[in-house]
Amino acid sequence: MRKYLLGFTLASGICFSTSAQEAVIPDFPITLETAVETALNNNLTLKRSELNQLSTEATVLQNKGARLPTLSTGASTGFRWGRSINPANNLFEVGRIGNINLSANSNISIYSGSRITNNLNQSKLNLEAGLYNIEATKNDITLNIINLFINVVFNREQVNIAENQLASTTDQLARTTKLVEAGSLPLSDQLDVQAQNATNQVNLVNAQNNYNISKLNLAQALQIPFTSDFAVVEPEFEINKLLMATETPKDIFETAVEIMPEIRAAEVNIESAAYGVKIAKGAYLPSLGLGANVFSNYVDKVRPDQDPSFNGQIKNNLSQSLNLNLSIPIFSQFNNKASLQRARVQQQISEVAALEVENQLRNEIETAYNSALAAQLTCESSLIQVSSLEETFRISQQRFDLGAINSVDFQVAQNNLFNAQANLLNAKYTYIFRVKVLDFYLGNPINLN
Repeated sequence: MRKYLLGFTLASGICFSTSAQEAVIPDFPITLETAVETALNNNLTLKRSELNQLSTEATVLQNKGARLPTLSTGASTGFRWGRSINPANNLFEVGRIGNINLSANSNISIYSGSRITNNLNQSKLNLEAGLYNIEATKNDITLNIINLFINVVFNREQVNIAENQLASTTDQLARTTKLVEAGSLPLSDQLDVQAQNATNQVNLVNAQNNYNISKLNLAQALQIPFTSDFAVVEPEFEINKLLMATETPKDIFETAVEIMPEIRAAEVNIESAAYGVKIAKGAYLPSLGLGANVFSNYVDKVRPDQDPSFNGQIKNNLSQSLNLNLSIPIFSQFNNKASLQRARVQQQISEVAALEVENQLRNEIETAYNSALAAQLTCESSLIQVSSLEETFRISQQRFDLGAINSVDFQVAQNNLFNAQANLLNAKYTYIFRVKVLDFYLGNPINLN
């Protein structure tokens, strides 16, 4: 078995399960590592793939056995009435005759156009391709869990922003109400702040709902029941340029082609299809087989000069045969020709599929790289924007408290700040996920610390 990338360090060591198991439910809050491990343990698609792999192993065993001789034994007993041949003396007799027949047969293929060898080699390659496909499935599950996990953390921070926004407008409403009651501000200012406060309450409800939905999505991907205590351990993220891979998309792709299991699976499928062509060609060649047979019987009605005992008859009636069978295909109603054509088409399909896998991998890497690069630039710009708007908001709040600006201007400054914070948050987590994807394609261990 050739070496291949497991894709995620925690995914290694997962054993095949030959029976269904209950879902593993972790303790909360869960880390990313625990989430990935749980998903790999519980995923039913992965379990089905592993069970299918066991079926492929059985095919390899069957094809190995095709090289060995067959051996079967049998026995039969019965009675005949009327005029029939007595097998003990080969004479016609009238009456009841009881008999017991014993036999043993063995056959072995001496030559079959190399189809036995090619079938075995093809099944071994199919087994290898299945292992690569299982690893590719694990990788897909891992990337999906990382994305969903990051989404939970992202939505939790969105809730924090919404809570801060609501707290700010609640304080602003309290101050405005006092100033209106004192006659320092018109009632319209209070109504404006009340409307904004109500809007922020709705925003908080929506943020909390998005947070709960993201947790639900993660729980469902882990294939565990969703409960109110479901929570994740939120890692600390440090955004810096060093996170971004220094390799170009071309370099990352060249590395990924060497280690990604889906690429290896596609290559192995091409080799398997080539053996399929050899198998189909073998049907045109002669086949040679050797057969052996041993037979004896017992009859309850024998001549006086014959041994009537069971052991005696079995010994005396023992016969053996050895046969050499040669089969030369001449015309198969185009079945062999059609099989060869299908095998060649399957080989071409496998080659096209391999190109599709490579193109998809290249597209994913290029998309992840450009998204990460754009998110990095957005983060840098958003940090400057947020820093500037925080100062603008601080000044606006002081001026509002002094009555130098009205509530509308204050709300504009507030909304600008919170929108910038939300944009920064979105760029931050887009950047983190895409960088982790690039690390994944480079074969680096994935973590969020």
